[in-house]
Amino acid sequence: MHQLSTTTHHHHHFKPDGNHHDPACRTLSTAQKLATGFPRATAVALDVSSTTELDPQIASHNLVISLVPYVHHASIIKLAIKHRVNVVTTSYVSDAIRMLDAPAKEAGIVILNEVGVDPGVDHLYAIKKIGEGKKVEISNKDLMGTAKPYFVLDGYNFVAYPNRNSLPFQEVYNIPEAETVLRGSLRYEGNPALVKALIDLGWLDTQPKEWLKTGITWAEVLQKAIGAEEPSENALVSRVEKICQFSDEAERERILSGLRWIGLFSSEPAIVRGENLLDTLCAQLEKELSYQPGERDLVVLQHKFVVEWQDGKKETFTSTLELYGEPQGYSGMAKSVGVTCDVATQLLLDGYEALSAPGVLAPYKKEICDPIRELVEREGIKLVETLV
Repeated sequence: MHQLSTTTHHHHHFKPDGNHHDPACRTLSTAQKLATGFPRATAVALDVSSTTELDPQIASHNLVISLVPYVHHASIIKLAIKHRVNVVTTSYVSDAIRMLDAPAKEAGIVILNEVGVDPGVDHLYAIKKIGEGKKVEISNKDLMGTAKPYFVLDGYNFVAYPNRNSLPFQEVYNIPEAETVLRGSLRYEGNPALVKALIDLGWLDTQPKEWLKTGITWAEVLQKAIGAEEPSENALVSRVEKICQFSDEAERERILSGLRWIGLFSSEPAIVRGENLLDTLCAQLEKELSYQPGERDLVVLQHKFVVEWQDGKKETFTSTLELYGEPQGYSGMAKSVGVTCDVATQLLLDGYEALSAPGVLAPYKKEICDPIRELVEREGIKLVETLV
């Protein structure tokens, strides 16, 4: 779901009941669901790609929370600069956002980023622990490149792989002496291998396909995508085997079972979206992976710190978040991202000094991280620190 939230702040001294919050979504019905139960919320239908629609909405509010895909942030921020409106995002500071630092400072507005869970909560605890030691090695896993088994907590079978470029965080965290700085993602064992197969088979292709039209079956889509002789399952499997080069029979069975579960071998009509393979795959995954009544999600985050103290002693610390969603309430992801964003936004509206400096900001300093972390912990989002 794409969401843009706008907030009108009525009082100089912040009070929770002093904000009018207007959730804006592509469809009005989705926005209305978000506004239900909140008397100071007004639902808005808004096309985030339309400057004509965005401009008056941004102009009429004091702050914008941009929870839309990151590619839209820069255009939203440009309009916010035009109207001198603060912006909050939960996304990484991209090059496009970084380029707007000087214009934002000139306009006297704050562009606060990376206040979700990852990035967000991870920064809050990284900054805390790094401040306690001299030499620090941060590693979310042992090897880069291929996903490898990674132990977090008993009962979970996770693998880990690098996430984005980790090197900038050596500077961000002010640890030039660190031998290794690595940020990564945790997934259940088997997930990266299945995703790699989807990539190898062309399913992440965003280029329009003339043949990808309503009425085509999933098997026919796969046949076209991988160049199989015909859309029969035997022919598709034969071609998949040749492309993916499975390492053993067990991997072959797991991957083929996953592709079959997604429905890629079926004769059912495909849900064609955007006339490209990636959007079409996403439409199917949205249907198959949606949480059913009674189901819940899980957010797991861990820092591992290898600290070398001044006396030469080495210790390993972990900081771990294990947060389950509520089957009949908020998901763990919604809570960890939403509460962190809410707390940071509240502090910004309240004029908290560390968040008041105009320009592009992110929680990389103790003065910003500490108050956000303390308030987030009150809401039950807390990493447990352990000496291994």
